[in-house]
Amino acid sequence: MDSLFCASGISKSISSNSCSVALRKLCEDASSFIHEPPILDILFWISEGMGEGNLRIEDEEEIISAITHALCSILDKELRKTSLARLLCSSYSAVEKIIDIDRDELLRQNSSAYAQALNIAVRGLHRMGALFSHLAMSITSGLIDDDTISVLFGIFWPLLEKLTQSSHMENTSLSTAACRSLSSAIHSCGQHFQILLPKILECLSMNFLLYQRHDCFLRTAANMIEEFGHKEEYSVVCVRTIETFSSAASLSNLNSSYTCDQEPDLIEAYANFTSAFIRCCPKEAIVASRSLLELSFQKAAICSTAMHQGAALVAISYMSCFFDASLTDVLESPECPSDESRGAVLVQILARCGEGLMFNVFYALLGVSALSRVHKSATMLQKLAALCSLCERTMWKGILCWDSLCGWLQTTVSSLSSEYLRQGEAELIIPLWLKVLQDAASDYLHSRTGDNCRNHPGYMQGKGGRTLKRVIRDFAESHRNVPTPYIDSRWSCRQQLS
Repeated sequence: MDSLFCASGISKSISSNSCSVALRKLCEDASSFIHEPPILDILFWISEGMGEGNLRIEDEEEIISAITHALCSILDKELRKTSLARLLCSSYSAVEKIIDIDRDELLRQNSSAYAQALNIAVRGLHRMGALFSHLAMSITSGLIDDDTISVLFGIFWPLLEKLTQSSHMENTSLSTAACRSLSSAIHSCGQHFQILLPKILECLSMNFLLYQRHDCFLRTAANMIEEFGHKEEYSVVCVRTIETFSSAASLSNLNSSYTCDQEPDLIEAYANFTSAFIRCCPKEAIVASRSLLELSFQKAAICSTAMHQGAALVAISYMSCFFDASLTDVLESPECPSDESRGAVLVQILARCGEGLMFNVFYALLGVSALSRVHKSATMLQKLAALCSLCERTMWKGILCWDSLCGWLQTTVSSLSSEYLRQGEAELIIPLWLKVLQDAASDYLHSRTGDNCRNHPGYMQGKGGRTLKRVIRDFAESHRNVPTPYIDSRWSCRQQLS
């Protein structure tokens, strides 16, 4: 009776939200009787009735998660499998209608009917995503067996494959919902998607070339690489994917802080993808993509100066990812390896881009929005100083050394015009910053060696790191009223991009 009451309330807009929450609570607390045939029929009646699109998407996801929770706890394996398949199929038809080739032209000619069909399909994809998101938790706890996953995968993937190859992906809401649903399925059905990695990455990259403002394709590709990119047999397809993404005009045009301000979501998705590429892909892929990674680092340095806070911060985080990977490799191999190693590629990129990086860091710390970047900028500079200091003591010195950092700092400060620095400030900055950078580097390296690495995250913990952060904050505070210029590639990366 409680489930019937919830079902009745869900159908009314005034009570749909509260009844959705109540249904979830009921499904979580009443597993002993929720599996009785009459109760299951009511649950399916609820799920199949959502195709009308009367509820908020958030409420529909809440309902599907609740029903999925109930079905996952069914003890009878066959009943559990068929019940979950039926639940998935209740959303299947909503998506199937939009990709029906026979109805495609008819739908497009009627803009109102087409918009309604798109909305129904988007809702169906969100419900599928909610099912797979909850399924992932049940798989971890051992409630769902591989046979059930195979059945659900066999229903879901053929449908989504057809959708992603259709022109309907031009619609932002539909493509975003499809990618979100795919990401949820990847996390729960990982081993089944592994063999499809080349096909999925090709589909995502081709769709991105077609619809370049749809950052969802970049985000889903990042999820795929995080899940499977470490496997050497996929190195070639991973390289091909980053090459395709990098050739897109929307990413090629990210060459000034002005354009970065216009595309914050695209910057975040691109930074997340390239970060995943560096962290997860094998060395063969890193070596083959060195020129593209160098270009991505240059773009991130420019994006760090954007007025948009989110775009700037994610760009700084991406550059920090470079330093993390480089420091790890240098610490593990003090003897400088060949050019065919990940560490050598990344350190060489940093050596070539260091001057542009330092230039952009200073400009990122000018103006009213600079204070939000103090912590991430200080953390990144501490890692840069630690890397230069570490290379100075090892065979990596031929690529990068402490003098490199000193030269970048001196060149940058001397190039800043008088409108950005007070009289005599340039002469004070260089010795002060070099001293605090050296102390912060010592702190970081001390925390990364021996027993210390188990007790410290590695940055901003010691006195040197805290002093560096204070100095950078003081600089940002004292330059809040400075007019912030728009930065482009012509100065900061002139040697690399000319």
